[in-house]
Amino acid sequence: MTAPDSTSLPPLARPGLDRAAGERLTPGLLDAAKTDAATRVLVIAGDSAPLSVPGTLLWRAPSDIPDGAEWAFLGRRDDGTALLTAVYPAQEEELFPAPAGWAGLRSAGADLPPADAGAFVAALSLGRWLIDAPFCPACGSLTMLGDAGWSRRCPQCGRQHFPRTDPAVIVAITSAVDPDLLLLGSNALWGADRFSCFAGFVEAGESLESAVRREVAEESGVEVGVVTYRGSQAWPYPRSLMVGFLAASLDDAAARADGEEIAAVRWFTREEVGRALAGEGDVVLPGRASIAHRLIADWHAERP
Repeated sequence: MTAPDSTSLPPLARPGLDRAAGERLTPGLLDAAKTDAATRVLVIAGDSAPLSVPGTLLWRAPSDIPDGAEWAFLGRRDDGTALLTAVYPAQEEELFPAPAGWAGLRSAGADLPPADAGAFVAALSLGRWLIDAPFCPACGSLTMLGDAGWSRRCPQCGRQHFPRTDPAVIVAITSAVDPDLLLLGSNALWGADRFSCFAGFVEAGESLESAVRREVAEESGVEVGVVTYRGSQAWPYPRSLMVGFLAASLDDAAARADGEEIAAVRWFTREEVGRALAGEGDVVLPGRASIAHRLIADWHAERP
């Protein structure tokens, strides 16, 4: 599979953050960075981060971070400045005031510059694991952090654990007969006016291409022919890697909702999709931070 060029990548997949992963094994890396006044820290509370101005994250000095955080090393800026994250569970009240408020990744991610977007998605993905998985899944003992926040080691059974990533496919379906039609579905948990691409987790022992064909058939009743890779994006809700595809329908008339997960399916014209992308009409499409939005927008623009 050939990836699209960086100009057409989803907002949360663009290069920009230097993770400096080779440094994670450096003894005392986190402690040294926490005592360096030049270090910048991104605070995550639940799934929100503070903004300095709209479209820009607020980075703080280590000395300004409230007690009780889980810490991890995110990487470095071009000038060598260490970047850390300090992670907290969701809070009833804001941990501290932010000039432009606090925002979730879904709402703010599309407007951030690449380095900030990369830091936010990395901090949120890693942070959820730091908060939710303190115990060894093998023996139940409390684990110890290692690799500057990127691993846990069990002092009881000796096992080493790493953040989990679950691959999922997400698919926009093109028509077998009309290049100006796109099939989208409405999840049973959404409002009837909200439509998106079809998605599902990859099962054990299954390839991405097989998962595309299975999920599309299960949710929409459509069998697909050509499957084209369009890019991938981390999506920490809770720990997914969304792998995006376009797939060509073999029989448009076969489209039907499964009646369980998908409440409705509908063939949209290019004009209808354009109006929805512009926020017009009575159809709501996915937010701009999601790979689903990029799949739909790229199809509408007829990007190769």
